[in-house]
This record gives sequence, C-alpha cells and structure tokens, in this order.
Amino acid sequence: MVNYVSVPAEKMATKVGLGVPMPLLAPATATWAAPFAAYYIFLQNRIVYHRLTSKTFIGDKKKDSEGGAEDSLYVSTRAQLNFAENVPLILGIALLAELNGANRSYINYALGTLFALRVSHAELGLLIKNSMGPGRIVGYYGTQTVLAGLAGYAAYLIKDFWMI
Repeated sequence: MVNYVSVPAEKMATKVGLGVPMPLLAPATATWAAPFAAYYIFLQNRIVYHRLTSKTFIGDKKKDSEGGAEDSLYVSTRAQLNFAENVPLILGIALLAELNGANRSYINYALGTLFALRVSHAELGLLIKNSMGPGRIVGYYGTQTVLAGLAGYAAYLIKDFWMI
C-alpha cells in the first residue's frame, strides 16, 4: 500500500491541458473502479451466457420457468442487479469522503472489503444450491455495514460545516 503522505507532490499530479499540474483528486476510489467494472462485466456476461443457452432473449426467467432459486437466468440476473443496486451508491459516498479529506487507506480498506463482500454475496451465496449459500447473508450485512460506515465517516469529515 502506498503511503500518500510521503509521496512527493510531483508524483501525485498529472498535467492537464497546457502543462498545468493537476493533483489526483481521488486516487483511492479510482483505483477500485477497474476491479468493480471487471466484475460487473463478468456478471453481465453470465446473464448473456444463460440467455443464449436457454434461448430466452427478453425477461429475467427462462422459458417455461417461474423463476426462483432453480432458474439460473433469474439468479444470475438478481446477482447482477444486487451489485448494481449497491456498488454505485457506495462508490459515490467513497468519492465524496475522499474529496473531503478522508484517509485514503480507510477508503482502500472499505472498498476492498466491499469488493470481497459483493463477490461472496453472488458466488458463495446466490449461486450456491437454492441461493442459500453462507456468502449471501455475509455479503448482504457486510455491504450494509460498509455503506453505513462510509456514510458516517463522510458525515464526520464535514462536521465542521454544520457547526454554528
């Protein structure tokens, strides 16, 4: 892990336009964009695979299926949607916290934990028999904890704004 305090300013900046140095605004949050995007693409491709193999091109249930834990297309769709419901909000809160002076190590720990929790929720939870794997509950409650923790931390960082 990089200690951002000890990195020289010229290494933490990029040149924009006419060579004006511009600091990296949110490198910790930006670092996690690629892993989250790659996993999201993986989840989307799993849905495409199930659509093609079942010849179901619209909807979230296989033909002649009522959905539920036994329908692989439905479960894959729910895994992708659960990811899409949670990750963008938490990344946004992490970005706001980092822009307001959050310790970048805290942001990295929180987003690394979130990534592991979201993978466990889908791969070790929803995709296990009957969608009842242990990763489902760990992923759900862990995600809620990361969300509450980052939101609370972001609020703490701007506490002086509300002091009168």
